Amino acid sequence: MPKVKLSAEFCAEAHCPYGKTKVDYWDTVTTGFLLECRASGGKTYALRYIDPNGRQRQVKIGRWEDITFAAAQKVAKKLRAEVVMAGNPAETKAKKRKVPTYADLAQKHIDHARTYLKRPENTEAVINTHLLPRWGDLRLDEIKSADISKWLAEKRLELAPATVEKLRMMLGRSYELAKHWEIPGAETNPVRSVSRFKFDNARERYLSKVEAQRLLTACKASSNPQLWAIVSLLLYTGARKTELLTAKWEHVDLAARSWLIPDSKTGKARRVPLSGPAVAVIEGLVKIPGCPWLVPNPETLKPYNSIKRAWATARTEARLPGLRIHDLRHSAASFMANAKVDLLTIGKVLGHADYQSTMRYSHLANATLMNAVEAGAAQMAEG
Repeated sequence: MPKVKLSAEFCAEAHCPYGKTKVDYWDTVTTGFLLECRASGGKTYALRYIDPNGRQRQVKIGRWEDITFAAAQKVAKKLRAEVVMAGNPAETKAKKRKVPTYADLAQKHIDHARTYLKRPENTEAVINTHLLPRWGDLRLDEIKSADISKWLAEKRLELAPATVEKLRMMLGRSYELAKHWEIPGAETNPVRSVSRFKFDNARERYLSKVEAQRLLTACKASSNPQLWAIVSLLLYTGARKTELLTAKWEHVDLAARSWLIPDSKTGKARRVPLSGPAVAVIEGLVKIPGCPWLVPNPETLKPYNSIKRAWATARTEARLPGLRIHDLRHSAASFMANAKVDLLTIGKVLGHADYQSTMRYSHLANATLMNAVEAGAAQMAEG
């Protein structure tokens, strides 16, 4: 067990003596630092030490031809400091090798989403399109908060604020799942230190009665024979587009003026009351034999994949640029609020999971309340 002061020059000339399989040259400066020379000609830097349990351990630093002496010495001193502080470099290195890449975790995240989400393809799309290209090759403990912050800042130059926030939350969710599953490298969630970018995503558009009629007139003239009925029912019921496009005749009870939505966005079934005008629209629909859908695509007899083209044409004809189909749901709520319907009732009609979702229409209800107190004050003044 030769002891020498290791140097770049010595290590370059060192070799395994004739007749031996290998020999270790121990450094006299850094305890445990050595150069292993083998009969084959190979040479490797390493640190040998006694772990906290009294067992001899060795950590390979690197092959002589792959790393400079100065770099090897620096690593050796760092590892030795860990040993002095009751650490175990070999165990640390073993744990490091067990840390998976984000790509490995991403697949587990996607598989998990498929077990409980109604639309797991949304999670899969975000991960595959945005997260994997940037983080897929990195191990979980290599992804740092500062890098995430910089990446999100770059994404804000090309994506909507709400989309960027979705990326932040999705990456954070991956780490939360990994921690729950006790996956190595996820003990600390780097996303938690990344501040949420503040933005106002409340983009709400409410149609006036005149605008609603103008829109319906444009829909009536559409090349899509179902567009008028679809838009009318969305305005009359406040339902979500997907809920209506996938509605079935078996769930509509015209006698009871009720429409059952068995699987809504909240995951719970709900019943939508049908007004007289809504019933009239449904009674005017063509019921195609053997087709279960309420407003199917007449060509495929299946629900529409998209009505974007017909919708874009109709809103242009109605002089309502930028109007979204989801704004019809907001408009339905605004018409109810202006008719002095209370927010709790509006929330039940729309199928909101919590009262907070309905509070976005509070300013509309407040206008009705303001008229009430004004009328009361005027009555008092007259007396």
